[in-house]
Amino acid sequence: MPLNLGSIIDGVNKSQLKTDLPRMDVGDTVNVHCRIVEGDKERIQIFQGVLIARKGHGINEQVTVRRIVEDQGVERIFPINSPRIAKFEVVRRADARRAKLYFLRDRAGKSRRLRDRRRGLKHVAGLPTA
Repeated sequence: MPLNLGSIIDGVNKSQLKTDLPRMDVGDTVNVHCRIVEGDKERIQIFQGVLIARKGHGINEQVTVRRIVEDQGVERIFPINSPRIAKFEVVRRADARRAKLYFLRDRAGKSRRLRDRRRGLKHVAGLPTA
């Protein structure tokens, strides 16, 4: 039976997938450890913000992380399986009822905050945070 092109591509991509990812949901505050190359030196820079969107699947999965720097919103899109990403850490878990939190772009002050996950949610019981 000949292999089709899709299964060949999936086989190649499977070796590139990261397996040490924590459970990250939309609304969580995450630390993204990025590898930065400056000349011949390499360092790790941490980008901390709220995960407002996830899209794609497999090798193409991306997350959008938003933070506020000097009253300006900064969003970065990180490919999850990129070798430039050292690791993801979940700092705080929040309760979001939507898949995309784009409405946070229009909010300022206390209305930007998200609720913490309540004890009653059983599907996240026992999941570690950093």
